[in-house]
Amino acid sequence: MLNLLYPAARALLFRLDAERAHHLSMAGLRQTERLGLLKAMTTEPESKPVTFAGLTFPNPIGLAAGLDKEANTIDALGLLGFGHIEVGTLTPKPQDGNDSPRLFRLPQHKALINRMGFNNPGIDQGLANARSATSYKGIVGINIGKNKVTPNEQANDDYAIAFEKSYPWADYITANFSSPNTPGLRDLQSEDAAGRLLETLKKLQSKLHEETGRYVPFSLKVAPDLDEKQITGLSKVFRDGGLDFLIATNTTLERAAVKGHPNAGEAGGLSGAPLTTHSTEVIGQFHAGLGPDVPIIGAGGIFSAENALAKKAAGASLVQIYTGFVYRGPALIHEIIRAW
Repeated sequence: MLNLLYPAARALLFRLDAERAHHLSMAGLRQTERLGLLKAMTTEPESKPVTFAGLTFPNPIGLAAGLDKEANTIDALGLLGFGHIEVGTLTPKPQDGNDSPRLFRLPQHKALINRMGFNNPGIDQGLANARSATSYKGIVGINIGKNKVTPNEQANDDYAIAFEKSYPWADYITANFSSPNTPGLRDLQSEDAAGRLLETLKKLQSKLHEETGRYVPFSLKVAPDLDEKQITGLSKVFRDGGLDFLIATNTTLERAAVKGHPNAGEAGGLSGAPLTTHSTEVIGQFHAGLGPDVPIIGAGGIFSAENALAKKAAGASLVQIYTGFVYRGPALIHEIIRAW
């Protein structure tokens, strides 16, 4: 039923400011879930388990970080069929993010531009919200980042704080060092900086594993705006450093595909269909560089089962959606699962 209702709901939501529509839809999901209506409107997805990074995912399709920034809608989103849900980005301290407006639709291009800026309630409240989820049985990932006011020289301290706090509760952790909306954050993708961050988190992971007896895998999320030399260099860093898995890719700063659109000049990361082909190419390049030791979750412009299968063919073992989910709704989840 929800698949039939979504196009009409989207038409109404798309008449509103994009960020307001986002908050209304998330609140609506939470309310209908609490009332038991959402469960009645959804169909349980086909079981297609995938073993990945030592975890068993119920199916190969996940929700990318950035939609549930406060980690307060896990149970409701889980009813839509996601095999995993990645919440956040969560930072050590709460922050408001960038000034509004900061989220823009480009419907002609099936795209979004956002410059949200890691707006979130902070790692402590975010984890408290996540722990309140009681019915979702899939995999929950915690996406972490540094606060805007923290200089890059101290970025690893922020990641370590958020990592250690997330460790007891997360199924996996992702360090987001590729958002274009925190000034200077992408500088951490240099080989030296990435190597230092990876070393910091691997040492902390080892310590926490020894203390708790529980191994929580972690990933780094990379941008699509990397050239072949950078991908080759980072692949070696990730392999040598023992990264558990990689998420590729984040949003892009490239605008060629949306040139001429009234919102094309807005600062921020572009996501959606303009990224489909390029993100798949980047996945393939990283897969060639990483080999079988560092598996990949593929993201970027997935609007169909065909898009998802192309990322699988390029080397992704799982996929995540965000913008495609906004435009197509829950039907996309089930379509991908059936085709996988």
